[in-house]
Amino acid sequence: MGYLFKEGIRNMFTHGFMSFAAVCVTVACLVIIGGFSLIIYNVSLFVSDMEQQNRVLVFVDENYDSAEARSVGSQINLVENVREAVYMSREEAVERFVEQQGGGEAYDGIDPSTLRDRFIVTLEDNARMAETVEQLRKIEGVAHIADRPEIADGIITVQQVLNIVSIGIIVVLLVVSLFMISNTIKLAMYDRRDEIAIMKMIGATNRFIRFPYFVEGFLIGLISGAVAFFIEWGLYDLLATRITQTQRLQLLTIVPFEEIFMPMVVTFGAAGLFVGMFGSVMSIRKFLDV
Repeated sequence: MGYLFKEGIRNMFTHGFMSFAAVCVTVACLVIIGGFSLIIYNVSLFVSDMEQQNRVLVFVDENYDSAEARSVGSQINLVENVREAVYMSREEAVERFVEQQGGGEAYDGIDPSTLRDRFIVTLEDNARMAETVEQLRKIEGVAHIADRPEIADGIITVQQVLNIVSIGIIVVLLVVSLFMISNTIKLAMYDRRDEIAIMKMIGATNRFIRFPYFVEGFLIGLISGAVAFFIEWGLYDLLATRITQTQRLQLLTIVPFEEIFMPMVVTFGAAGLFVGMFGSVMSIRKFLDV
């Protein structure tokens, strides 16, 4: 085993140019797949955040006083799909209205009694908005409900389309990457076809011949995953900084790389090892038939 490990390491340096080419191709493929995955991840979070902003307003009967209105909130929170119900008094509603209108003397003296106490309700799943609204209507003390089901349906459709498109593109990129990596490693194997043929003729088993290349693929994949990870980290931080500094794009929320550091380490490491070892094992099969 020690000999086979040493042979795998030696092969990588003996055929340095082809090993370098394999690393470059693998790094390029991993960076492209990783970059697209990070974009999809951030867009998905942005869409999810928009979904949470689509809230339902539940207006309380105008004849209820403040204490009675608050008691309605306890019943609202018991509804299955309700995540949170925030109480807003009539006075707070007036203040928010005036603030949204930009203030001014024209809005002075508005009587809070002209408005109703209300609850700003956030749902767990906006796809069940219609069902949840029907349950809210049955609560005693609820006078009116303002909901925007068309916005919820639109956001849900965007999320579903985004998921399907992202999965499809990632799968295509992965297949193309494996094809490119496999061909690159196959070129490296072609350079060593005589060596493999001689080993077969003197009685070496397929497992004995294959193992050093397996080790070589492992090392190539490990190095490629590490290099691709640091390149992706640098590009991501650079892009996040540019977006943050651009006033028009400040509404976009970019997840700090530190929050996804460990998942990215595991993903790049596993992907690098997989494509490196898979490419080596699959590429050498042709040259073992002597």
